[in-house]
Amino acid sequence: MNVIFIAPPASGKGTQSSLLEEKYNYKHLSTGDLLRKEIAKKTELGIEVDKIISKGELVSDEIITKLLKNELENMKHQKFILDGYPRNINQAITLNRLFTELNCKNYVTIYLRLEEEMAMARALGRIVCSHCEASYNKYFQNLMPKENGICDKCHSKLVSRVDDTEESFKIRFQTYLSSTAPLIDYYKERNKLHVVDASQSHEEIFKNIEDILASAAVDN
Repeated sequence: MNVIFIAPPASGKGTQSSLLEEKYNYKHLSTGDLLRKEIAKKTELGIEVDKIISKGELVSDEIITKLLKNELENMKHQKFILDGYPRNINQAITLNRLFTELNCKNYVTIYLRLEEEMAMARALGRIVCSHCEASYNKYFQNLMPKENGICDKCHSKLVSRVDDTEESFKIRFQTYLSSTAPLIDYYKERNKLHVVDASQSHEEIFKNIEDILASAAVDN
């Protein structure tokens, strides 16, 4: 069962994606990673994308959809997680057409619900491993590293993300509300939406996601 995540900033989407990858061999498809991968390959499209990003402009939906389609076609039926796409209704409609074209029917949309106040606390307290990118939080006891400033997994230094400031967070959250939040109704109308309380611990959230995937697999 493939997964589309809808989630506000700091909701733990990256952590849950990593857990699904580790336990169930999911392929994590991040649109940002796809763009960087194409640029690194120095293809004609990659060169075009690099020029667009260098100018500070947004990459078009058409280009992102093309990259995503190529990736899905080459995956040979491996389960995937979509991260960062769709971000708005137009992208959701395009994705629906792409799924129809690729005969992809087995997917669920999981909405990680989190209030702005909690999301901001998570974002401002977030610290990330400079090596393995494991995520921790200096404000929540259950999310703190065992040793202050040091990653539990690889013992590298923990750093704050440059965009985890109150000002940048508020901008990202408002963008989410105006563009991404309407996707909740879009997928709800199609009976594809499942809601998970993202204020819980990572373990509880993951258990909820596992239950949703198991139930969806039985229904299909």
